[in-house]
Amino acid sequence: MFKEAIFHTPKSNYAYAYDNNTLHISLKSKKGDLTNVNLLYGDPYYWADGEQVMEKMAMSLSGTDDLFDYWFAAISIPVKRFSYLFEVSDGQETLIYGERGFTAEKARNRIFRFPYLNETDVFKAPDWVKRTIWYQIYPDRFANGNPEGKTGKLSEWGTESLPGAVFGGDLQGIIDHLDHLVELGVNGIYLTPIFKSPSDHKYDTIDYFEIDPQFGDKETFRQLVDACHERGIHIILDAVFNHSGFLFEKFQHVLTHKGQSPYVNHFHIQELPEEGDPVYETFAYVKEMPKLNTENPEMKQYLLDVAKYWVEEFGTDGWRLDVANEVDHAFWRSFRQAVREANPDTYIIGEVAHDANAWLQGDQFDAVMNYPFTEMVVDFIAKNRINAEQYANEVVKQLHNHSANANEVAFNLLGSHDTPRILSVCGDDKDKLRLAFLLLLTYTGAPTIYYGDEIGLDGDGGDFSYYRKCMEWDKEKQDRNLFAFMQKLIYLRKNVKPLYASSQLSILEADGDANYLVFSRSYEKETVLVALNNGNRPVTIPWPANVAGKHAVDLLTNEVLHLSPDAELTLQPMQYSLVHVVS
Repeated sequence: MFKEAIFHTPKSNYAYAYDNNTLHISLKSKKGDLTNVNLLYGDPYYWADGEQVMEKMAMSLSGTDDLFDYWFAAISIPVKRFSYLFEVSDGQETLIYGERGFTAEKARNRIFRFPYLNETDVFKAPDWVKRTIWYQIYPDRFANGNPEGKTGKLSEWGTESLPGAVFGGDLQGIIDHLDHLVELGVNGIYLTPIFKSPSDHKYDTIDYFEIDPQFGDKETFRQLVDACHERGIHIILDAVFNHSGFLFEKFQHVLTHKGQSPYVNHFHIQELPEEGDPVYETFAYVKEMPKLNTENPEMKQYLLDVAKYWVEEFGTDGWRLDVANEVDHAFWRSFRQAVREANPDTYIIGEVAHDANAWLQGDQFDAVMNYPFTEMVVDFIAKNRINAEQYANEVVKQLHNHSANANEVAFNLLGSHDTPRILSVCGDDKDKLRLAFLLLLTYTGAPTIYYGDEIGLDGDGGDFSYYRKCMEWDKEKQDRNLFAFMQKLIYLRKNVKPLYASSQLSILEADGDANYLVFSRSYEKETVLVALNNGNRPVTIPWPANVAGKHAVDLLTNEVLHLSPDAELTLQPMQYSLVHVVS
């Protein structure tokens, strides 16, 4: 037995409250080492004959990656207190694993504790997110609905997006094209910043309480929110609480009044000489973006007031928070409390591109920008850097790295305003693009489409401006076949229960040589099988044994299937299949 590979820690993604009555308990071990694991558990205050009374439950193998096996148990507890040990066996040796490590008898070990299941500690995200397909809009490049309301020189719509170019997209333009979103089937909009700012991207905010005049005014924004809600579309805003713009009034007051300004401690200012330039912390060494001091009580309250204002006054449904990983955790805990008091159903997303467990404990964010998922799909489908087996390993690692609560509302994406267009990443190969979107729209969590990806916008290069092309509204220049494909997948994602419900994703087969993948999404008695061939030759795949003899529906053709025990699925290169097992 490889004891050194066996791992568990309480109050983490290995032991957490899934809901008010259910605990999820996991254990990690070396791949192929243990033959079975039992969870020994009980009420820490229920004893008999001098020892704690414990029951036994077999744990299931929930996933395997290249190095580890993951064992899982979901247990409903009659009382809120819970203590437990693991009985682990490799077929030759059976040991008890607890806080003291490994012992031959449970009485000699120290018991893991989940001291009390407090309802307030349970990770709770808005339930509506599970059925949401997001659509990210970069307002300046989406649509110009009010040409007369612009100041300054605008670039001609659709011409090359040079750094700093302004094209005149606005809120009215979004209102005018909501029918496009309804036709596509998305039911959530994520807007990059719309607050007053001198740039086209608006990540250098001047006034957090005002809409940028280039985009419109508050009345137009209210009309947008109302129009979205009337169509069943949620809308979230993007805020930058890590830094402000250089022209932010408080920062300008510091530059003018130096040490006499009451706002000096609202920023991370290191030197403020009477003569010469100040020295201060910024975002990414960009002097036009001074870093805000969210530990300062007055600045903290100002930003919390901003967060509540847009939720309470306009009914927005959530926040996406820029550079969230550089802001202190105490601020985000206060932020969550403030916006949830304004609206308990507010969805909170942080921009954290790396391991985000510290922010996903239920006290800060509901989700983060899931760029690890982006990288997995890009490496597997677009770049062929990893094969199907390696992709499957990455999926297992990611799903076990977070609680099921977090996985179910993850903000998954293939690209954004900060990344090259996914079509360009795929080398303009739309067969690969379809496979990438198939993985996105069948993965656990909430999928996100970057505006224009659905009609074939491309964009790559040495500057962000290449990723932010103007939306193409001439249908003759849109890829309508791609649009129809996306429309179909979105419809299935919203209407086939295993694809949107709190369902389990299981890897069934991942062939690294032939490069094909088969996985399932299961909920109660329903299962969706997803198969794709990312290889360069046809493959024939036996149907999984657990669905043999059952009836099913091909979700892409609506053909009724009978999955006989000897039935097989043949896929050509770049071909895919979605099958709904119904009995």
